[in-house]
Amino acid sequence: MIKKVLFPVDFSVVSEYAFGNCIPKFFSTGALTSSFSFTRLMLTCNLLRSLKLQKSLKKVHGYDRENCRRVQRDGDKRERVVRLGTPALEIAKIAEEENVDLIYMPMKGENIIREMLIGSTAANVARVAKKPVLLVRYEWDRGKKAVKCYWDARRVFDRPLFALDFSKCTEKIIQTTELFKELVKEAILLHVVDYGKESEVEENIQKATQKLKEIAEKLDFPSEVVVHSGDASKEILMTAPSVGATLIVIGKRGRNILQLLMGSTAEIVIRNSVLPVLIVPCD
Repeated sequence: MIKKVLFPVDFSVVSEYAFGNCIPKFFSTGALTSSFSFTRLMLTCNLLRSLKLQKSLKKVHGYDRENCRRVQRDGDKRERVVRLGTPALEIAKIAEEENVDLIYMPMKGENIIREMLIGSTAANVARVAKKPVLLVRYEWDRGKKAVKCYWDARRVFDRPLFALDFSKCTEKIIQTTELFKELVKEAILLHVVDYGKESEVEENIQKATQKLKEIAEKLDFPSEVVVHSGDASKEILMTAPSVGATLIVIGKRGRNILQLLMGSTAEIVIRNSVLPVLIVPCD
């Protein structure tokens, strides 16, 4: 079960909406233990904007502006932390220092107001963090002039899709299921054959299917096995909604030169998925 969550905020309408609406629903899933700790990170992104810095600091009760010290943990087991610096790097650093189980990151949708900083930070956190990152997308409802969730926070772990490539990432992903296995009603184990010669595709699909079945037998929840061939990121993005997935779980590794130029599978999924994405670091 999840014992400690890091929730970064930038005081934008996106993070405030998530904190006031979707976060309580997420907690109601039962994913967190009764003794969990909740670390809320109050972060300013631009040190040169002293006015913005002063306004941000005023929003943190008990914050010592001169010493930049940590606010003492209060009775509801929430701990408030303020750091100055590059947001993604500081978030990743605090996650390690606090040994959190999960980083909960709101992301902006394509139509969200451009000035909101948290969306652009989210993908960078996913790249550098050494803790699992749950990325959840929000969009701007022009009619209501308000932020809305793409997803049902209470069902996020109901039917996760695990994108498995049989690398060391697969083992890391399976280990991460310990955080929420009690909440999974049924999972989808997906492997995409994007390797080998064209004449070997069918054989590779059969081998992959057998491997997924072996993995499924070791899990603590029922799982459906799915194998496709083609581009990995496209197949993940198309398969997840078609099978009724509530979450995409994918591993993240260090990038090679080609991935730096084109983007890794995980990064493409992050950019294009309307479903929540759980990024599992594999390095």
